[in-house]
Amino acid sequence: MENKIYSINGPVVTIKGKTDLEMMEMVYVGKARLVGEVIRMNEIETTIQVYEETGGLKAGEPVESTGGPLSVTLGPGILRNIYDGIQRPLPAIEKDMGSFIERGAHEPSLDEQAKWDVTVTVKAGDTLTPGQIYATCPETPAIQHRCMVPPMVSGTVTWVAANGSYTVNEPVVKLTDAKGKEHTLTLCQKWPIRTPRPSAERMTSPRPLITGQRVIDTMFPLAKGGAAAIPGGFGTGKTMTQHQIAKWCDADIIIYVGCGERGNEMTQALQEFSELVDPRTGKSLMDRTVLIANTSNMPVAAREASIYTGITLAEYYRDMGYHAAMMADSTSRWAEALREISGRLEEMPADEGYPAYLPSRLAEFYERAGYVRTLNGAEGSVSVIGAVSPQGNDFSEPVTQNTKRFTRCFWALDKSLAYARHYPAINWNDSYSEYLGDLGGWYYDNVGHDFMSCRERIANLLLQENNLMQIVKLIGSDVLPDDQKLTIEIARVIRVGFLQQNAFHAVDTYVPLEKQLKMMELILRLHDGARAQI
Repeated sequence: MENKIYSINGPVVTIKGKTDLEMMEMVYVGKARLVGEVIRMNEIETTIQVYEETGGLKAGEPVESTGGPLSVTLGPGILRNIYDGIQRPLPAIEKDMGSFIERGAHEPSLDEQAKWDVTVTVKAGDTLTPGQIYATCPETPAIQHRCMVPPMVSGTVTWVAANGSYTVNEPVVKLTDAKGKEHTLTLCQKWPIRTPRPSAERMTSPRPLITGQRVIDTMFPLAKGGAAAIPGGFGTGKTMTQHQIAKWCDADIIIYVGCGERGNEMTQALQEFSELVDPRTGKSLMDRTVLIANTSNMPVAAREASIYTGITLAEYYRDMGYHAAMMADSTSRWAEALREISGRLEEMPADEGYPAYLPSRLAEFYERAGYVRTLNGAEGSVSVIGAVSPQGNDFSEPVTQNTKRFTRCFWALDKSLAYARHYPAINWNDSYSEYLGDLGGWYYDNVGHDFMSCRERIANLLLQENNLMQIVKLIGSDVLPDDQKLTIEIARVIRVGFLQQNAFHAVDTYVPLEKQLKMMELILRLHDGARAQI
């Protein structure tokens, strides 16, 4: 059955009449074979969203079925790469087409010519279950790639390749399942981006994601496998805070998704990341980083897919037993893409024109974060840090409010702090972390017995200062008794000496937890000594 384009409305294309396509199936649209996805269908018409610029498409051009959902290719060669929202490798496309990428570019996601030094870890006669590792290869100097049996496959090994160099598509292991069907396992596998990868068990995270940023690690920590939101208006430092976390956090794999960001910001990220030295290995930070670039001038629909592409890659490395951290910058631009496509589909708008399913889409996304026991028994995690860009710094808008419902950590950026050159501009009065209770035991065992009590006292001093400043604004500080004047002075020391941090200073850019505890003890010792004098 040949399907032909009937109408084109921006990134939304319709086909008239009954088709043999399936819901959420990936299709190729038009003679340029643009990638699209079926998002609505009935007896009368089928609606497709296209992940590329539709200028130049004509009614009557063919739509080709692929028989499967929109998927990513998972295998060695993902790290160090730069992809667009639908996992097309931008460096490989640039080699073919030059700096200006034309529509309909089809490059394989992984380099099919590259050879990998493969060590097969199973032998003929072994029984393999889903998620089990059957081969390994060094993907980069920092990360060993572990090839896993796809989640729906199991059986007995009938043939094994010798250790040696193989490309991603060459067979490495063959196994026969209980029904007698043979499966050939290569170094790579496909996985649909909208389906979370399965795990054996979700666990409570036992330890924090250490970032070396004092205001985060001490005041509002994020657990490994947790989800955090960084809301802030224009110029408050969302991207810089995410860069800082990406550079210094103790995750094994960094996935950075620039979703609808300005091109020059993305360029800066690409250049900076390639020049940075990984503090753990002394080699390039790109050895354990994947960048997904979907700038504001790229097609809107691909922006919607880029978030799912990023989290699927993160889950794949989690299943190997690594701890992955994903930065989504920014989820507001992703929500705007949902709003635009929803408008073109003529769906009923909800708050501020966003579709009524915005909360459920945000929940689906943040729910994919977590600390898990993988199918092969290892422990891995995906931590998600999503930036939110509320218009006019208004935290009551729908994206910020709904994100708040699904994340347990909220780092509110403050315009007035950013303009006063206080970075990171995280407002200690508006931010919170619900992981503190879970992580108290870890801090007690690994950093110091008095870590949580010092943090509590520092938080109390800041709270007292906040209350006192309201009095000071009304009648001035002269009328306050000496002990309250001391509270204001010590709180200033905490603000300037502890919460403020210089990312460009070699010593201050990353501060270990032991040093953070010593700094808190020093400030509290100053407070107690001065208090005794008063």
